Formats: sequence, C-alpha cells, structure tokens
Amino acid sequence: MTRIPSVLRTASLAVPRPSVAEARIVDNLLTRLHLGAAAEPFYPDQTRGIPKTSESRAIEAVMNAVVLSRRDAAAGRMSEEGRMALSTMWGLQMKVGPNAGAWTWLNFNYEPWESPNSPYLGASLAALAVGAAPGRHADSPEIRANVDALRGYLQKQFTHESVLNRLMALWASGSGQGLLTADQQATALDTASDGYATGLPTLALQSAGVPVSDPRLGRGLAWLRTHQDPKTGEWHASSLDKQREPSADAAKFMSDAATAYAVVSLTYADSLAGVHRAE
Repeated sequence: MTRIPSVLRTASLAVPRPSVAEARIVDNLLTRLHLGAAAEPFYPDQTRGIPKTSESRAIEAVMNAVVLSRRDAAAGRMSEEGRMALSTMWGLQMKVGPNAGAWTWLNFNYEPWESPNSPYLGASLAALAVGAAPGRHADSPEIRANVDALRGYLQKQFTHESVLNRLMALWASGSGQGLLTADQQATALDTASDGYATGLPTLALQSAGVPVSDPRLGRGLAWLRTHQDPKTGEWHASSLDKQREPSADAAKFMSDAATAYAVVSLTYADSLAGVHRAE
C-alpha cells in the first residue's frame, strides 16, 4: 500500500518510461490479477490471523483498479485488464455494516495507509479508480448501486475522518460523481508545513477546481517550490505513528509519498498555468 503514491505519480503524469521498480510493481500486479483467487494473499489468515486474507484481497483489488484505470485513462481506452480489476474491486465492496459502501482494509496500526481509519482512504482510492476509468465506467447502469453506496459512505463518514482522509476524498471528488457535498468540499483544511501535508492538500484543492489564484493554494504551492531537498530531490515528511530513525526504511514511506504528491501537484499547477498563458 505504501508504494501506491509512486505508481500514481507515473500514471497521473503519463511518464513515458516508468522506473524499473514501478514497472516491476505493475508486472507483478498483472500476473496476480490473471491468477485471480489462485494468487496467494499477501497476508494469509493461517500465518497472520483472521481476517487478514479478506483484508489483503480487498486492498489489492482497490490498488489494482486505481493503477490500471489511470493507466487506461492515459491510453484513452479501457483495457480488458482494467475491466477485470474494476469488476474484482466492485465484487469485494462491503454490503452491510458500518463500512457498507467501502472495502475492508488492512490494519497494522500504520497511519494513514493501514490503520483502523484506513477504510475511508481505501474508499477514496476506489473513487479515484472509478473517476479515472475511461469509457464512462462511472455511469454504467450495472454499477449504479455500487457508486451510490460508495458516495453514501464517503458523505456519511466525512465529518468523522482525519484531515488526511478528508483530503483523499476531496481529491477523488474532483472526478465528479457528486462524491462530496458542496459544504464538505468547502470545509476548512488544516495546514502543516511538511511535504505530505502540503503536497496532498494542494493536489486535492486543484482537483476539486480551486484556482491557482486562491491565496491558500498559492501559499501551499509556493511552500512546495521552496522546500524540496536540493541534495536528494525529495520533500520530507514525518511518520504519523511515531518518531523513527531517519535512515530506516519505515521512516522513508511518508517522504516517498510526499514527494510523489508534491510532483503531481506542481506539475498540475504548471500545466494549468500553461493553459492560461495560451489563452
């Protein structure tokens, strides 16, 4: 789950040649997608405890749908693999209980990706997949009830969610589908000066239609432009769980995600500026 911001960066920017690591992720994704239920879950119940198998299946289905729908959007047509991924994702959507409309999610107490609060993040990612899928997938009559349930969950839970989860839903709402109400979209956003808490908000605001002339958005974009590490090229971010040794792999997840969001946000802003100059 922690790798998805990097893959989203490639898909969102239509990078012509993904990195070796990103290409490996997608190749492995496609292999497992074709295996279907025969693929061993990443965290089986037998070794990790119940309900890790169902959590693993659901989170993988959503991630596959996000990556392939955005890849297909860049290509301009829905692939058979994209259809398979979306069909699998919808088949695992919760039908009853407090998370009806969302997906069960891995919980390792790692905010924001794998924690008790992560089903909302997962539902937002699913909404990103639906919104990106070409061929007007979101308007397909056969999934209308699924989309309605997803929208209902995102709106119902919005006020109970963290700022980061709300930002994910705001980003997804930029694809339309009425995922959030106007009041929810206008909810004040906390500001914090690290790469993750600035990259994601500025991306979400632009996706939701906030113009780059908005002072809040302008300050965020200016912060990103002046806070990239000149030695590593990354934007730093801190773990939401605990202080970690900066050199440890676990400590790098947040900065990796922050860098991906910052790159997409700044590229989005620059592309809009180019459109306005052309006009």
